Amino acid sequence: MNARPHRNFYGRRKGHSLKGAQARYVQEDLAALAPGAVSWDDNPDRTPLDLAARFGGRDVWLEVGFGGGEHMVAQAVANRDVGIIGAEPYINGVAMLLGKLRRAAVDNVAIHPGDARDVFDVLPDASISRAFLLYPDPWPKVRHHRRRFVTAEHLEPLARVLKPGSQFRVATDIPDYVRQTLLEVPRHGFRWTADRAADWRTPWDDWTRTRYEAKAVREGRVPHYLTFVRL
Repeated sequence: MNARPHRNFYGRRKGHSLKGAQARYVQEDLAALAPGAVSWDDNPDRTPLDLAARFGGRDVWLEVGFGGGEHMVAQAVANRDVGIIGAEPYINGVAMLLGKLRRAAVDNVAIHPGDARDVFDVLPDASISRAFLLYPDPWPKVRHHRRRFVTAEHLEPLARVLKPGSQFRVATDIPDYVRQTLLEVPRHGFRWTADRAADWRTPWDDWTRTRYEAKAVREGRVPHYLTFVRL
């Protein structure tokens, strides 16, 4: 049995109390959408997930921190031949996603309502075909930059689980987050694909604007769309 590592968690797990339909979605739908045994209580030996059994042999994508789920649901609807795992510790966002999934009637999604590092622990090597990091918490204070996702603690396991040639997409409206992303991600086995400014100023062809991006645009901040390829 592997000892559980000590990990600090920063950010919110819950906002206002869930009421009505959202509480019902969590109670009725969430357990059936688990990607497998991810929690340490259920999987203390960290047995790798059987993704073929979970998704029927589909390619598998991963969205880290899906927020309210707008992008994840749109991708699931447009790519029914792909399985998508979403990791999001903020239970209010999970509840919003569950409501959207009911309306979309898709069956190719799995949800871990917790830290993405727990999912990394049990994903097999080179098992993920695409990953998304969309408007992550910016942690703007310099002393908090080590809390950002684009650090070795997250990028090393992400590189391990991504297939060679797979895409890692990052969207952010924070210039210093762009700086740190362009500095750190290539250090962990990725190549930035941009050749000209339009490559990072223009959203992806299949992009769905999230509520976080809409807020950024309203407040005058500029979205950046960064695409990396796993070497």
